[in-house]
Amino acid sequence: MEQSTTIEIAAPPERVWEVMVDVERWSDWTDTVTWVRRLDDGPLRPGSRAKINQPKVPETEYVVTELEPGRSFTWVATGPGVLTTARHTIEPLSGGGSRVRLSVEQAGWLGSFMGRFYRGLTDRYLATEAAGLKARCEGHR
Repeated sequence: MEQSTTIEIAAPPERVWEVMVDVERWSDWTDTVTWVRRLDDGPLRPGSRAKINQPKVPETEYVVTELEPGRSFTWVATGPGVLTTARHTIEPLSGGGSRVRLSVEQAGWLGSFMGRFYRGLTDRYLATEAAGLKARCEGHR
């Protein structure tokens, strides 16, 4: 089960990327994240790990599986019977802006149940994160 949101941001993709990959600062611009702690050093890259604490969601460890600098990254979390895949994609717009797509997919024998159980919360979190990213990148937060 995949859920997503898309938002246009009046900021260049480079700015959006800078904010998006600075995962330890996500709590500065979205209320859906209490904290993120990187478990390794250096820039975000395939194999990078981070623990995320969010309200109403169990603490989760994610591992970056794909990263295209300036464009997208995907990270995954695994648990008994569930695989969570979160994708973060930036598309340049004519005029210098950006279109961002945030998505979360729940898979595995327990994943479809978890996806349905958290559906409303996930939709709210994706919308809140997109709005917070827009505000941060446009200089409003």
